Amino acid sequence: MSDSQTLVRRFWGYCDTLRDDGLSYGDYVEQLTYLLFLKMAHEYTQPPFERDPLVPPGLDWPSLTWREGLELDGHYRDILTDLGDEPGMLGTVFRMAQNRIQDPAKLRRLIVAMDQEQWTALDADVKGDLYEGLLQKNAEDLKSGAGQYFTPRQLISAIVAVMRPEPDDTIHDPACATGGFLLAAHKFISENNLLDPDQNRRLQNSVLSGIELVDNTARICAMNLLLHGIGRPDGDSPVTVADALTWDSDRRYSMVLTNPPFGRKSSMTIVAADGEVSRESPVVERQDFWATTSNKQLNFVQHVQTQLDIHGRAAMVVPDNVLFEGGAGETIRRRLLHACDVHTLLRLPTGIFYTQGVKANVLFFDRKPASPQPWTHDVWIYDLRTNQSFTLKQRPLTYDHLRDFITVYCPNDRSARVESERFRRFSYDDLIERDKVNLDIFWLRDADLEDADNLPPPEDLAAEIAQDLEAALAQITEIVATLSNRSQPN
Repeated sequence: MSDSQTLVRRFWGYCDTLRDDGLSYGDYVEQLTYLLFLKMAHEYTQPPFERDPLVPPGLDWPSLTWREGLELDGHYRDILTDLGDEPGMLGTVFRMAQNRIQDPAKLRRLIVAMDQEQWTALDADVKGDLYEGLLQKNAEDLKSGAGQYFTPRQLISAIVAVMRPEPDDTIHDPACATGGFLLAAHKFISENNLLDPDQNRRLQNSVLSGIELVDNTARICAMNLLLHGIGRPDGDSPVTVADALTWDSDRRYSMVLTNPPFGRKSSMTIVAADGEVSRESPVVERQDFWATTSNKQLNFVQHVQTQLDIHGRAAMVVPDNVLFEGGAGETIRRRLLHACDVHTLLRLPTGIFYTQGVKANVLFFDRKPASPQPWTHDVWIYDLRTNQSFTLKQRPLTYDHLRDFITVYCPNDRSARVESERFRRFSYDDLIERDKVNLDIFWLRDADLEDADNLPPPEDLAAEIAQDLEAALAQITEIVATLSNRSQPN
């Protein structure tokens, strides 16, 4: 067994111990984030590094190692509070941090276990394997809710493989969660380019950026990036804690890679250039949006488009409803096909996400300059869903399952694409004539529909029905509100 596997197994054992105390994997990973940071920050002050301390004296790792019991518990809580007030990445990691380990004896066991390892001496991949393993355990723990933001790493790797980020790119994820897309882009650039010192510094400090709404997830992302050598604890954080749909800076990016949250309904309506508020709710003005809607996924499509430089490229995971919903959905699809080159759609199989019954796709498009003529000429659709069966444990999605898509995508020259059984081309003229510009297109014969024994599990069918009903109810609600507004006297 490799050092990495041994280390992961050791910490999983502590996970089980802490779970007996009522902690989830999410709680454990959160505490591990704090302790790993403090231990590594201390190691960097020792030979051969001998760097200036990143953590104020008295709040550092050594101050934890000799304390026990209630004294340890109180001091640890003070450390989390005080470091959360620090600027930069340090403050991001400890932002609103709390000690969730109620038993000081178990906290002591964690500290002793981590103190026996020289973390900075480990290969970056070992540290990364440990953290990724714990994140996956966290995602499998459905009670923690982690499944909503854990994107399969094989899918992320395939998306990055066809997007092929380069050293001069600026790469952004407006819903970065634990940093999967950012880490994969960093790895791809590092492994496929001979970087000079300036490019290396830029890659570590300014190429990657993300926004995350949830404090706990943002701090896990910041620590995940640090463990992989991205950013500096005392430098500006590449992760901003904010609601991406209401937070807009002047910066634009050459590449956006993202998997926004699956939830459709938002607590607020984004008022777009059309100025039509479809329901009573808190509103946020985004005059750079095309259509007003409370559908979070449709708003993320609009947001990603606005975040791109001209000729910037995007790949984003979207649920099926983004492809077929009427009203604002139709408006957004029409505008997207006109303003951008929407060149590829990957239909993902079910059973690959931790949330049951999710039907999702990856939408690839490039932003273009204003033009009276539509920029989309053809949309190539790859169907990886029909007659494909995956589960998280018995038959998980692997990178090999995505190799054919990567090949036919032709990342270096999309003009060389050739149709195949699962890869079809649809012209702009054909798409724009479809009812509501519906992009939910399939052509393969589904064997499951012909064989009742092969139907999906009942819980998946129930989840799909619930999603369809939710989408229909949202459309009806918006129609009723629109008609009500029109009937109001001026």
